[in-house]
Amino acid sequence: MSYASAKDSTRLYYEEAGSGTPVIFIHEFAGDHRSWEPQLRFFARYFRCIAYDARGFPPSDIPEDGARYSQAQARDDAIAVLDHLKLDRAHVVGLSMGGFAALHLGIAYPQRARSLVIAGCGYGAEPDKKAKFQAECDAAAASFESNWSESAKKYALGPTRVQFQNKDPRGWAEFASQLQEHSSKGQALTMRGVQMQRPSLYELTDAMKKIDVPTLIITGDEDDPCLEPALLMKRHIPAAGLVVLPWSGHTINIEEPEAFNRALLEFFLRVDEGRSSRRDPRSSASGILGFKK
Repeated sequence: MSYASAKDSTRLYYEEAGSGTPVIFIHEFAGDHRSWEPQLRFFARYFRCIAYDARGFPPSDIPEDGARYSQAQARDDAIAVLDHLKLDRAHVVGLSMGGFAALHLGIAYPQRARSLVIAGCGYGAEPDKKAKFQAECDAAAASFESNWSESAKKYALGPTRVQFQNKDPRGWAEFASQLQEHSSKGQALTMRGVQMQRPSLYELTDAMKKIDVPTLIITGDEDDPCLEPALLMKRHIPAAGLVVLPWSGHTINIEEPEAFNRALLEFFLRVDEGRSSRRDPRSSASGILGFKK
C-alpha cells in the first residue's frame, strides 16, 4: 500500500494509474479514492492519475484530535500528496468537499495547479444559511457517532443523490455499500472540522478574482444547493468555464461518468494546448446588443 505523509505526519493512502501529465483527484465527503474509478480507468489512458483518501477515510489515518481536521488541512493534504510524488504541478479535480479543497488550493497555491476542476461545490455556502448549515453538520456528526449504519443509509438517499439511484441502481448500490465501509469516527471528525467550519464561498469572492488558473466548474442541474454557488464562482474566477449536466444530482462523476469525463478531457486539452484564457471583458457588459441611445 502506498502512503504520503502530511505535515503533521498523518498518512494519506493513494493509488496511481497511467503516465504523462499528472491529474490528482480529491473525493467528496460520502466517497473515497474508489469514487474516482470511472475517471482513473478513462484518464489513465492519457494522463498520470492519482486518487487519495482524505484523513479520516481508511486506509488513510484517522487522527483522534478534532483540531487536525480543517479546510486548510484538507487543502494542504493535497499538496502533501503532490510533494510526496515530487510533482510540481497537476490538474486538480475535486468533487464537493474535494471541490472546496481544489478551490482553496487554487487560491493558496496557484503555482501547483495546471488547472482546477471544481465540481458539485457549494452546499452551505449562502451566508444567511450558515447557522442552519452548521447545525445540520453538528446533528449529522452526532448521528454518525451513535448509529453509523443507519446514518450512512440516510446520507446515501439525500435529495441530490436519488437521481443517481434512479438512473443507475447498481452503481448507486455500490456507492452506498462503499459509504457503509467508512469510519464513523472519521466521518464525524471530518464533518465537524472540515465541513462545518469551512468559510462561505461568498466570503471568498475577492480571492476568487485573483485566481489566474484555468478553471472548470461543473454541477448537476438538480443539485440545487450548488447551482447558485457555481454561478458565483463562474462570475468571479476570471478564467472559469461552467458546465451544467441536465437531470443530474450531486454525485456527477459516477452518476454521469461519460459526460463528466468528456467535459474534463476537453478542458484538459484546452489547458495543455494553451487555449484556456481569461474571459473577454467585453462579454461582461450588462446589455445585449451593445447600442446606447
